Amino acid sequence: MTEIWTEKYRPTKFEELVGQEEIARRVESLTKSLNIPHFLFAGPAGTGKSTLALIIVKELYGKDWKENYLELNASDERGINVVREKVKNFARTKSLGNVPFKVIFLDEADALTPEAQQALRRTMENFSSTCRFILSCNYSSKIIDPIQSRCVIFRFKLLEKKDIEKVIKRIAAAEGLTITPEAIDVLYEASEGDCRRCINIMQSTATISPQITPELVSTVISSTRPKDIRVVLDYALAGDFQNAREKLLDIMLKESISGQDVIKSIQKEIWNLPIEPEIKVRLTEKTGEIEFRIVEGSDPFIQLEALLASFVLAGLGKH
Repeated sequence: MTEIWTEKYRPTKFEELVGQEEIARRVESLTKSLNIPHFLFAGPAGTGKSTLALIIVKELYGKDWKENYLELNASDERGINVVREKVKNFARTKSLGNVPFKVIFLDEADALTPEAQQALRRTMENFSSTCRFILSCNYSSKIIDPIQSRCVIFRFKLLEKKDIEKVIKRIAAAEGLTITPEAIDVLYEASEGDCRRCINIMQSTATISPQITPELVSTVISSTRPKDIRVVLDYALAGDFQNAREKLLDIMLKESISGQDVIKSIQKEIWNLPIEPEIKVRLTEKTGEIEFRIVEGSDPFIQLEALLASFVLAGLGKH
């Protein structure tokens, strides 16, 4: 498997973009009429923003799309000089072919410095007759208002399970893989609505075996299984801190699970516990506090022990 599946199976037509059908329809209508404004695509990673930008330029220019398209992403320098030189030089030249403008795609535009955004807003204004801009970002709030007001904003959403399942089954059929419904569930949970992550996990799993099972997926992603976390929490709620601690240590060391992954699994499992809703709320609040401390650099195991202590107290009615 030499080819990266996220590129091999990247959609090439508007109707192939799963999970964002309404956005794709609206953008397709604008593209085919050549009535294209500047676009701002905002939303989580792996939801189709870059793919839609590529579909637009290929629809506009056909085989000449590379000559009329400039892409800059977060790996490039993103200061004011890039906007003043590289972007401006590309924007001021005329397009090749029948379309009267070129397209510049700025991926992860929220990484642009405020000064670069100010320079970009003037460039967008001055070269609107010869160039269209497509900006993508995770957080539109980090894009200055003058740029937002110059763009039509489309907000992408995380993909639902039915959308991820559609992609998984299409790839499995093309690659001759067998995948169980339970494995699809695990893949979706691991991807958290990010289609790119899901495909990468699926490719990694397929290199081991064409029979994709939940156990195989769990091995590849090295994530905690809900039933393992449930055992830890059941021990804690029963007041057995020692066994809860040992099981937690076992999960983290033997399966090489990070503290942040454990805390996410605990947060999800809290709502399946047979305890009062008020206690669930308190434990969720405590989980958030512990997660913050881990992110800030505290020792993960000590913090998770403190969280287990809170579960023990909750089980004893001392919450």
